[in-house]
Amino acid sequence: MTASSHSTENRDWVNLRRDHDTGIESVHAHFTGHAYDPHAHDEVLVGVTQQGTQRFTCHRALHTSTPGRAILIEPGAVHDGHAPQSEGFTYVMLYLPQTWVSGMLDQRSLGDISTLQAAFRSTLSEDAFLNTAIQQAFYAVHQREGRLARDQSLDYLLSLLARQLYTRPDAELSDATLQMLRVRDFLHDCMAQDVSLDTLSREAGTDRFRLTRQFKKAFGQSPHAYLVSLRLRCARMLLAQGVRPAQVAIDVGFADQSHLGRWFQRAWRMSPAAYQRQCTNVLS
Repeated sequence: MTASSHSTENRDWVNLRRDHDTGIESVHAHFTGHAYDPHAHDEVLVGVTQQGTQRFTCHRALHTSTPGRAILIEPGAVHDGHAPQSEGFTYVMLYLPQTWVSGMLDQRSLGDISTLQAAFRSTLSEDAFLNTAIQQAFYAVHQREGRLARDQSLDYLLSLLARQLYTRPDAELSDATLQMLRVRDFLHDCMAQDVSLDTLSREAGTDRFRLTRQFKKAFGQSPHAYLVSLRLRCARMLLAQGVRPAQVAIDVGFADQSHLGRWFQRAWRMSPAAYQRQCTNVLS
């Protein structure tokens, strides 16, 4: 049975399932008005707008998706979401783990989307075959149609996604970007610590004002926003593993469970406990 998270205030709802063999999460949701704040995912996101108009910012550009369009968002890409029309929008989305995608693409010599150097050629696609493939894979996973149906639909989806990839050679990365990659890696290593901007400046070897500008240019977020997003992404992983929300908050660096809950709600429109129930059926 599929669990759901509903809002009685404005007809919004989120229906989520997790495939434990692959780690893929499938989301079916409807939002009116504001959907979610800017955030990023560790997974590859592929989805389809089924009804209404879905508007979001990604890669510093405003995108408008309507039925028939496929949404493609690579790991780490900051995006938000809202409904510009009163009836809202309904969409389906697959969250494909980077390690799973990389392994499957590597087996087929189709490329790799798990690094900063790889991106989709476009955030929205009019490809009717891709649109259909995403929805078929979604329903195979979400409705648990069986392993054979799941595997075949995902294999076909990956073959179409590989055509959408653009891989940028390392040589194209500027010195400033490489410098910011070191800062990013430092944030990952020290995620749960109370890191100051001066500490990051010393790590980068530049002043704090230039650091903030260059980091935002490289990753689309300030260092603090990136750190919050990183903590939230790690929190999702731990919650899906059944770790209690209070412990998750401590492990990833939030002040307490309520602090985690406020940020989690803003990013995904559900509480950590609700997310965990839908993934694991574990009651907090």
